[in-house]
This record gives sequence, C-alpha cells and structure tokens, in this order.
Amino acid sequence: MRVGIEYTAALNQRAGIGRFVRNLVSSLLATDPQVHWVLLHAALNGADPAVLPHAPNVTTAEVRLPERWLTILWHRLRVPLPVESFTGPLDIFHAPDFVLPPVQHARRIVTVHDLAFLLYPECADARLRSYLMAVVPRSIQRADFVVADSANTQNDVICLLGADPARTAVVPGGVEARFQPAAPEVAADLRERLGLHAPFILSIGMIEPRKNWQGLIRAYSQARARHRLPHQLVLAGPRGWLWENIFEERERSPFRNDIIFLGYVADADLPALYSAADVFAFPSLYEGFGLPPLEAMACGTPVVVSDAASLPEVVGDAGLTVPAEDTDALAAALARLLLDDALRAQLAAAGRARAAQFTWGAAAVRQLEVYRHVLTL
Repeated sequence: MRVGIEYTAALNQRAGIGRFVRNLVSSLLATDPQVHWVLLHAALNGADPAVLPHAPNVTTAEVRLPERWLTILWHRLRVPLPVESFTGPLDIFHAPDFVLPPVQHARRIVTVHDLAFLLYPECADARLRSYLMAVVPRSIQRADFVVADSANTQNDVICLLGADPARTAVVPGGVEARFQPAAPEVAADLRERLGLHAPFILSIGMIEPRKNWQGLIRAYSQARARHRLPHQLVLAGPRGWLWENIFEERERSPFRNDIIFLGYVADADLPALYSAADVFAFPSLYEGFGLPPLEAMACGTPVVVSDAASLPEVVGDAGLTVPAEDTDALAAALARLLLDDALRAQLAAAGRARAAQFTWGAAAVRQLEVYRHVLTL
C-alpha cells in the first residue's frame, strides 16, 4: 500500500493541527513498516530547514511554492494539478487538515477537525471563515471517506455538511508520553523562569473568542472575590484573531494584575507548566477534540471543562463539567476544586487514568484500519 499524506501543517504549525499531524504520522510510520509513505508538503513559511521523518519506507515530495500560493492554486483558482504530479502513483491520499487538493486516481480521505467556522462564525476571522465555508464542504463532497477527531465532529459533518455516515469514522488524538507529572524541582524552575510566584489556575490555547477566555476571566474574578483565593490566572498561547476584547476583559477585572498572559510557551515546557498549576480550566465554546485537557490530566492536574461539543466525550467523568456560558457555574467549579484537596486528588488520579486511554499508537492503528477499509470501497 502506497499512502500519500499532506504534511504541510506539520511543518508550518507549531501547535494545534501541526502537532496532531506530526504525532499521527510518527506513529503511523512506527506501526506499519510495510506501507510506503509519501509526505507531500509546500515550501516552508520560515527560514528554518524542514524537519521530516526519515525511514526506508518514507519518501518526501516538496511543491516548490509557499503554502499560501499553493492554496490559491488548488483551492481558489481550482487548478486541476493532481497531487500525483509530485508524489507519483498512490493508492490513498490523506489530507489531514480540512481541505482536499486535486487527486487523480488515488482514494481520497480528508480529516475534518471541527466545524467551528460554521457553528460559531462570529468567533472566526472573516477571511478564513469565508475560505473554509467554500472549501471544506467541497472537500467532503469529493472525498471517498471523511475522518473526524471525535464522535461529536463526526455527527456535525454528517448533519451539517451531508457526509455519508457509512463513509465516516472517528480517529481521536492522543497524548504524548512526555506528558506526565513533572518533578517538583522542574516545575519550580519553570515557575521561576516565567515569574509565577503564586499558586495559579491555568488555561492553554489560541487567544481567540471561541476559547471563552472572557468568561473564564469573569469566573476567576468572581471566585477569587467570594473566597479570597490567592491564585493567579495564567493564560498561555499566541494571539489569534479578535483577541482585543479578551485583553479588555482583563482590564475590567479588579484582579487584573494577577491575570497573566504568557504568550506562546515552548512545547518542551508544557508538561512542567501543566504540573505546576493547581487547576486547568478549559471553558471553550466549541472544540473538535480538545487536547489540552487530556495533556493536563496526564500531568496529574485536575480539570474543569465546558459541556460544549466534544469536551465531555474526551474528559468523561475524570473532570468537572459546566455549561459553556454559565459564569456562575464555572466560578463555583473553580472554587470547589481549589478549596477541596480530596476532590483535587481524586480527579488527579482519575484524569491520569482517563488520559492513558488516548495514545497516538492507538490513533495510528485506527487510521490504518480506515486506510485498509477505504481500499475495499
């Protein structure tokens, strides 16, 4: 079996889908050495050299155009230049980042991570939303098979975009083995480097409205005022779009000086950052999967998440769940976790057990099953 995978996201995106693709492909290569893998990618956005997997059964193929121009060529101008022009003949071509380029003969698979652009259009950049609204439905129509990160997203692509239920499957993400409780001295060193000198509540993600960080800031301020908590609120992640209102919400808080925006945190520091937090909060309005709560649980940090989309499916009963837009409920959940040592210990243990069920090895096995099934269609 000769499988092509669109690998550009793995090279150009540090977090999010980039990490998803890197981890899935790495595990696929380790799971079945009999498959020949062809990793197709656009020219890199930055000046750093590409870091690509190397193995006897891996071939790489570069399209010598930046990602932006390749997107224009394939998806705006719709030039019918098939991927096989760069990869050679394939049995399967897998596009793991929402959109499917032209494919001539191979079976076509597309992974859709979420439909936030459709369900929460007010939370998305207008140009990106317009692009996804045009290209994602067309990709699903052209695909032989659609993969989703969660049962919730699978249901969304079936109900909202008309995917054939018999030609969809769920391949959830996994937690990397490096996510485990950090040694106290490692966590303490990171806190010192980041200037975090008080106990804290943590959230991680892109600074954008869909993450509901305005609601989290309000809930934090309410819980802290009512219970005289000493905790800071630490928000880690790069600025996305429509971030201005989130910073304005911080300025309205009486505890604004204890609401810390760290910006992007290096991947290598994430296990220690999760481990250093007393609670991890993730009240997102919509998530296709929701990897940060799983990583936090793997590090032994109790979590509270919203009841939106896939998050209850991912967290199960190993964390507290509150209505997505209920500030009072979120404030109460934060206070409950911070004031109840026994509950924190219980959820820390349950969270580690829950996170252990999600591995990239299991994801790779499931993805290979999908590839083999698609060849029978």
